[in-house]
Amino acid sequence: MEKDIKIIQHGVIEEDQIRQAPNLQLKRRININCREGLVKSVNLRCCVQPPYKLKWFQNAVELNSEILENTNCIKHDYQIQCHESGTEEAVLTCRVDKPQGYEDTTMLLTFRDEVICNDTEYGAGQPGDIASKSCDEGQEGTKTAKCLLETKQWKLVEDTCIVLIIKELLITSQELVPTHVPQFVMELKRAVKKEETKITNSSETISTIVRIISNIADISTNVNETVMQDVLNSVDAIIGDDSRDSWAFLNANKTRNASSELLGSLETLADVLDGTFEIQTQRIFLSRTTFNNSFTEILSSSTAIDIPETGLFNVFITTITFLTLHNVMPVRNTMSDFNLMNDPGNAAITDTAINAAVLLIRISATITNATLIYKTLNTSWSQTPQCVFWNFTAFDKLGAWDDEGCTFISNRDNTVTCSCNHLTSFSVLMATDIPQPLTVFLDIITYIGIGISLASLVICITIEGYAWKAITRNSTAFLRHISIINTALSLLIADICFIIGAAVAQNPLEDPRENDVQIEPCSTATFFMHLFYLAVFFWMLASGLLLFYRTVMVFSHMSNSAMMAIGFTLGYGCPTVIAVITVAVTAPHGYIRDDEACWLRWEETKVLLAFVIPALFIVCINIIIVIVVLFKMLRRSMGGSAHTEERHTLVLIIRCVAILTPLFGLTWSLGVGTMVSPQNKGIHIAFAFLNSLQGFSILVFGTLFDSKLLGE
Repeated sequence: MEKDIKIIQHGVIEEDQIRQAPNLQLKRRININCREGLVKSVNLRCCVQPPYKLKWFQNAVELNSEILENTNCIKHDYQIQCHESGTEEAVLTCRVDKPQGYEDTTMLLTFRDEVICNDTEYGAGQPGDIASKSCDEGQEGTKTAKCLLETKQWKLVEDTCIVLIIKELLITSQELVPTHVPQFVMELKRAVKKEETKITNSSETISTIVRIISNIADISTNVNETVMQDVLNSVDAIIGDDSRDSWAFLNANKTRNASSELLGSLETLADVLDGTFEIQTQRIFLSRTTFNNSFTEILSSSTAIDIPETGLFNVFITTITFLTLHNVMPVRNTMSDFNLMNDPGNAAITDTAINAAVLLIRISATITNATLIYKTLNTSWSQTPQCVFWNFTAFDKLGAWDDEGCTFISNRDNTVTCSCNHLTSFSVLMATDIPQPLTVFLDIITYIGIGISLASLVICITIEGYAWKAITRNSTAFLRHISIINTALSLLIADICFIIGAAVAQNPLEDPRENDVQIEPCSTATFFMHLFYLAVFFWMLASGLLLFYRTVMVFSHMSNSAMMAIGFTLGYGCPTVIAVITVAVTAPHGYIRDDEACWLRWEETKVLLAFVIPALFIVCINIIIVIVVLFKMLRRSMGGSAHTEERHTLVLIIRCVAILTPLFGLTWSLGVGTMVSPQNKGIHIAFAFLNSLQGFSILVFGTLFDSKLLGE
């Protein structure tokens, strides 16, 4: 007969005898660009916290290792022979000397084709290659990235890095009992404050903190002010602007939504608060109070609530205002395509954003009428607001914004008023871009206008060529028509490049999954658009300088060849220098927009200024020239038969410069406005209309208004 035997061993373990398990840090996969016949040396590095020691192995053979100075790391220079066969693999193991059983591996994978992705973090790779890197000190896990052909960059696809102290707190929280909650949340607050910088940049650590808060909410039945203060301090640290990218990565998860889980846990905690009190952190304001019959309160500088007469008395109400939860919550609503809205690579396709604080309201009674008032975060978004609440059950309980039971009342002085027939967590969604029907309308205007412009420019160049000998009988007329032809030619090429760029860029309305532009063809189209649109302005400057020279410097004489050299240097040389310097300094990843259109980037790098500043400078110079010339011509007579023809040419130049320069300047000022304020309908319509007039204006004011040319 078998009996169970229990062995109980008693002993005392001192704190300094307890060690954290070894945490190995190394690159788990390294891609190596290898050429036949060469021997590549790969520096392998492996680290662990003291007092553990490490060794490198290949199969069962120990490799020579060197201890790195002032670290607890070892390195080994591995020599790999490049063969004709192409792809080869080698696996090396970094092993803890004592205790045994702790090890990790690095896989070396060689390739012979051209390097597409290359940076200091993930090394070299080809499209589809996977590479990984170890986490920062004090964390465990890995970051894994994939090489993308479209962007020629490594894209983070998995981040398992977690701050070790937070991982330990997660383990503790899984066995937590209610009596230990006060001490535990204090330890959580201290750990989060100490490691805040690492935490905000680690999506896995943020997700773990959310799990910890969820575990706390699940076991709590009575939460006092001190406990809630510590919880909110921990939450405050993970919802700031610095954590925006980490939350975007988490919100792309299609099986678990950490942001919805966080909001749900805070609603659960709000239901079990004890007493009345207020708590304020940097980004959160909580108020727990009671009301009789009705309730009106300004909750913070950005939110207010009004509950009319209810017939209820001594009712507890808890409100939590989150000033920066727009960094945390996804913008999807119940009408969204979940797959598209939560792919980080397609994030730009959404034209909606959370534009107010998120207001959580919990009440110990049923309320069927409440008015919510918000101050908008971005006052430039003027499209009709949508009053919404967070629906935890949408998309198989992943959650989404929903407007059921909520009605938009007004939007005055950047203050949005909503009315809802239930209470939960609320906010305001607003459009960040012009609506799709208007986009289609603007596309139609733009392409019709470009067509008219192209036709006008072709007619202009044809007329100029046909009547060239007759209209260039004097030096001034000759130089004027050189300028007109090159202005028209530059705009013609620029408009053709615009059409090519529009064809190259992916249209998110046609296929929302293909929103990113193709870098190489788009960069090429953008370079030539930048060059030739600038050339239009510089040839206008050449016309202005010709006018100034012939009117003001009347006793000076310069040959036609010298003036043509100056004109072509200005007209094509200066734009080429500016365009080349711009692309050299900012390409490939800061040069063009990364979504919807091929054009110079505005966000972050402000490369568009390389076009705007020269163009507006030329506009100002030409306006000054026109004023000076008019003043000179009014003060002296240019009469006499010998000067009649030249006087006629100068008047034509004045008319052309005075009309076309402000028109071009105004057009491109509005173009900048469409990027700075993309949701402004008026700016978009005005830009589309004026842009279509440029070629037509050159034909009319540069060619058709010349009576001598028409007479020929």
